[in-house]
Amino acid sequence: MPGPGPAPGGGPALLRVTWVQPEDLIGHELRQAAEDGRDPAPARRAWLAAGGHPAPERAGARAVPADPGLRALACRLLDELGAQPSPLAAAEPASWAGVRAACPAAAAPRPPRSPAAGLPARLEAAWVGRAAGCLLGKPVEKLPLEGIRALARAAGNWPLDGWFSAHGVPPELLAAYPWNRRSAPTSLAENIDGMPEDDDLNFPLLGLLLLQRYGKAFTTADVARVWLDELPAGRTFTAERVAYRNLLLGLEPPATATRRNPFREWIGALIRADVHGWTRPGDPAGAAAAAYRDAALTHTGNGVYAALFVAAATAEAAAGRTDVHGALRAGLDFVPPRSRLAEAVRHGIGAAREEPCFEAVVDRLHARYGHYHWVHAVPNTALIAAALTHADGDFTRSVCHAVSGGWDTDSNGATAGALAGILAGAPGKLPERWTAPLRNRLATSVAGFDGIGFDTLAHLTAQEAARS
Repeated sequence: MPGPGPAPGGGPALLRVTWVQPEDLIGHELRQAAEDGRDPAPARRAWLAAGGHPAPERAGARAVPADPGLRALACRLLDELGAQPSPLAAAEPASWAGVRAACPAAAAPRPPRSPAAGLPARLEAAWVGRAAGCLLGKPVEKLPLEGIRALARAAGNWPLDGWFSAHGVPPELLAAYPWNRRSAPTSLAENIDGMPEDDDLNFPLLGLLLLQRYGKAFTTADVARVWLDELPAGRTFTAERVAYRNLLLGLEPPATATRRNPFREWIGALIRADVHGWTRPGDPAGAAAAAYRDAALTHTGNGVYAALFVAAATAEAAAGRTDVHGALRAGLDFVPPRSRLAEAVRHGIGAAREEPCFEAVVDRLHARYGHYHWVHAVPNTALIAAALTHADGDFTRSVCHAVSGGWDTDSNGATAGALAGILAGAPGKLPERWTAPLRNRLATSVAGFDGIGFDTLAHLTAQEAARS
C-alpha cells in the first residue's frame, strides 16, 4: 500500500508503492524463475553483488527500502529473466488453444446441462459461504502454520471448529503471532458485525459488474475496462496491481500479465473465478473459457490454471447434480495434466483420501510445496482441493480445513466456503453460527454494492446466469 518510508542515507522520505517498484519485484522474480525451471543464478549474483536483497518471505517489500539507485539494474534483470523461456512450457501451455489441446474435456466439451431447480438458493449459499470462509481466515492471514495452530489451541479451538478469538490466548503468544492488523478489528469472534471489505469479495462483485455490462462474451479488454472504471488502484495487490500499472503504461493484454510481473502464478486469478462458474451452471467448459479470459489480464501458467480449476468445479456444483468429489473431478478436467498445478491438486486429493487426520494432510502438503511463496497458486490450490475432499461436503470442516492449513488463509477459506455452500444448496442449510454474524451485509469499496445483502447478490447473479 502507498506510504512514506525513510530514504537510504537519511534523506527525504520516499513514497513507496509496494508490489510495483522494480527493486522490490526483482527478488520475487528470482524466486519465480527457480519455481518454473529457469536459471536465476546469474541474475541473483548480479543483484546481491550490487547490494540488493532477496525478497522477504511474507511481504511484498522489505521494511527498509532498497536503494533507488539499484532500480536501473532491477529493471534490466527483470527484463532479462522475463525473456528466458521456461523448460516447462510444453507441459504448461500459455494460450487457450494450448490448454484445450492439452485437456480432452476442453477440446471436446460435453453439452451444457440444465441446472436443477433452486439455483438462486444455491447462489445465495455460495455468496454466504464465500464470505464466511474468507472472514474465518482474515485474522491469521500471513501467519505461519505453527502460529495458526498455537493461537487456535490456546483458545481451545483446535482442531479448528469456529471463529478465531483472542479470549484465553496468553499475551506472549499474541506478541509472538500477532493477528493480521487490518483484519483483527473486524474478524475475530468478539468483533464480527457483518462482512467487512476484502478483495476476495470485491473481485466477485467486479465479475458481476463485468457480466452486467458486457455479457458472457466479454473479452479480456472488457475486464480491464471494468477495473479502470470501478476498482481503486489501492485495492489491488500482487499481480493485479502490476497489471493495473501496466494498463496505465499503455500495455494491452496479454502483456499486462507478463511485463515485470513476478506474481503471475499467484492466487489472484483463482479468487476471481467463482462468478464464472455461478453464472454457467452445468457448463464447466464455458466457465473455464470465461475464467481464462478474465485471468489472462493478470496471470499466466499455473495462476491461470487455478482459475480454470475453480471455475469448472463451481459450474459443475452450481448445476445441483453432483457432490464435492464430482465437482473437483470436473475442475481438474480443465487443468493441463502435466502441469505443476495438476500434480499438486492430484496430490492434495490423494493425501486427503489416505490420511484420517487433516493435520497430517497439511503436514504432507507443506513438506512437498513449502518452497513456494505462501500466495502462489500451486500450494494453495492443492490445499483447497485437499480440504474439500477431506471434509466430504461438510461446510464447517471445509472452511476450517482450508484455513487451518495456512498459506493464503482468507482466500482459501473463501473458495472452499463458496464451493461447500453451493453444494449445501441453500443458506438455511449452513450452520447459523457461520451465517448469523454476517448479518446479510457486505462492506465494499466497489461502487453501488456497499452494504448489499447476499440475498440481493444471489438474485443479481441468477439474472446473469439466465442471460444467453
